[in-house]
Amino acid sequence: MKAVSPLLEKIDNSIDKKVDLFYTSPVRYMVRAVFACLFLTLGTAVAFSIAMKGEDMVHGLGKILYSFMFSWSLVMIIYMNAELGTSNMMYMTIGVFRKKVSVSLGLKILFTCILFNLIGGVFFAFLVSKTLPFQDLPVDSYLFTGVASKLEKSSLQIFVEAIFANIVVNTAVVASMRMKDDAGKVWSIIFIIFIFAFLGFEHVIANFPAFSLAYFASGGTLAAMTAGNVAHNLILALLGNFVGGGLVIGLGYAWLNAADTTYLD
Repeated sequence: MKAVSPLLEKIDNSIDKKVDLFYTSPVRYMVRAVFACLFLTLGTAVAFSIAMKGEDMVHGLGKILYSFMFSWSLVMIIYMNAELGTSNMMYMTIGVFRKKVSVSLGLKILFTCILFNLIGGVFFAFLVSKTLPFQDLPVDSYLFTGVASKLEKSSLQIFVEAIFANIVVNTAVVASMRMKDDAGKVWSIIFIIFIFAFLGFEHVIANFPAFSLAYFASGGTLAAMTAGNVAHNLILALLGNFVGGGLVIGLGYAWLNAADTTYLD
């Protein structure tokens, strides 16, 4: 009898739950996608806020503090069972490879998830921009300079960084599945996500609240934030994220665990 990968069994169960919810209660699925960016917006907001405080103390400290605090976003998303588009790139690719979902259904779920991640990111960033930490920020604040640097990257840089970003995110998702206790799961997520946050890689869903928060907090005056620059970043980040999460991690590990061998994850 062919051995079954314990990892793929867990992923199959997750895919089944996603498909079931999408069919039986699409509105609830959409709300879970909105909630993903509620938690991501909170993580982004506290990360930028503490980074701005850190930069006031020691130049360079802000980036370290930002990366550590931002990592808690994925902890909240995973533990609160929210639907994140970039992890669903992995799930839906594996689902198609293992013939659990059709290509059209996989794309429909993924598109719905990303769309409602975007809605959540914009909405909650608008609300957070009205809170005290984001009032009357100087033009050289860590938030504005950080977002401006993202919008000024070249096409190749965005695409390559996006590949690595979603390799890291889905590595954190997969690693957390294999942890036996919650403490190990939490710390594995934090330190793995720290990699992409500190290196400044591009994550399309994370950029939804980041760009929106910078726009609302600046009153739309950020020079680098043009419609063209935003579209350029988000489109290339989306494509790169799919390569990293969907093809490298998703398809890669689905294929590795499809062999008749005891070397399975």
